[in-house]
Amino acid sequence: MKFFVDTADVAEIKEAAKLGILDGVTTNPSLVAKTGRKYREVIEEICEICKGPISAEVLPVDYEGIMKEARVWAKVAPNVVVKIPLITEGLKAVVTCAEEGIKTNVTLCFNSIQALLAAKAGATYISPFVGRLDDIGHEGLDGIREIRQIYDNYGYETEILVASIRHPIHLRDAALCGADVATLPFDVFKKLVKHPLTDAGLAKFLEDAKKIPKGS
Repeated sequence: MKFFVDTADVAEIKEAAKLGILDGVTTNPSLVAKTGRKYREVIEEICEICKGPISAEVLPVDYEGIMKEARVWAKVAPNVVVKIPLITEGLKAVVTCAEEGIKTNVTLCFNSIQALLAAKAGATYISPFVGRLDDIGHEGLDGIREIRQIYDNYGYETEILVASIRHPIHLRDAALCGADVATLPFDVFKKLVKHPLTDAGLAKFLEDAKKIPKGS
């Protein structure tokens, strides 16, 4: 499974990259707005830090507008993936992007039928949102299981990029479901290595180490 970090904060991306397990980055207008910086400026800097896929979201919601922006993003860096919303106009654009060799991440997916449509359109990635479904009383991971089975049934190569991850359990379950990628907020990314028994064990080792005679 590939690990992406879901942020537009360059400092967070640099810190995540130091762990050696960062495979890519996802962003969106909301995340970029928090930085107070220009959208393109942020994406260009992220592309320098991480050489894996970097998702940059389009802002228009009409086919022509989406395609105009998608072509601009595709020229920013070879590792840019154009993030397109799962709407009718968006799917039309995904088809054209696939024909033009532009990689896409179809976002705001909330069920397996939507994911099937995105795969048929030629999406590189599909981003089902598990946390937002959990928030309204649905089981977000059920959708991941369904998408995995449908894609395997028909041999679709679209990668399942699980988004809206709230905690490490979401990541664990997504991995068990066979998702290809998980994109994690930085606070969740930092929690992955943590376990109270690891901390307790390390504290005990360090305490016991003080009892070892010097020179041993």
